[in-house]
Amino acid sequence: MHDTSFLRKSMIAGSIMMLFAAAPFALSAQATTPSQSMPEQTQQPASSTSSSNETVPGKVDDTWITTKVKSKLAAAKGVKASDISVSTTDGVVTLTGTATSTREKTRAEHLAKQVKGVKSVDGSGLTVSASSTSSSGSTPSPSGG
Repeated sequence: MHDTSFLRKSMIAGSIMMLFAAAPFALSAQATTPSQSMPEQTQQPASSTSSSNETVPGKVDDTWITTKVKSKLAAAKGVKASDISVSTTDGVVTLTGTATSTREKTRAEHLAKQVKGVKSVDGSGLTVSASSTSSSGSTPSPSGG
């Protein structure tokens, strides 16, 4: 009777060990099964699916670049970052909004170019406010605007 109990426990333990040993193979079989059926399903909308998947790393990079440019502008003296919008597409940074002076516009563009990953900066959407251009900077205003 004692031998039967030992034999039963050994068989159960052996079965459990075999299940754990086979688990990685079962997981890999499950992982390959959907991919084998996927080409049939993705052949119809392949252009939209593949193009969006291919640009995901680029979108992450663009988001990172936009964040870095915004933080550089916010930390910079002489730049009113709240009036400048930043967007990035394929490494090209676009600045839009209003600068208080030509110097501020140039500084914002320069700061954006310093960020790693920036290919070019388009500051054409960044306009200089009319009130600061009429004074042309001859007498600096303490209020800044």
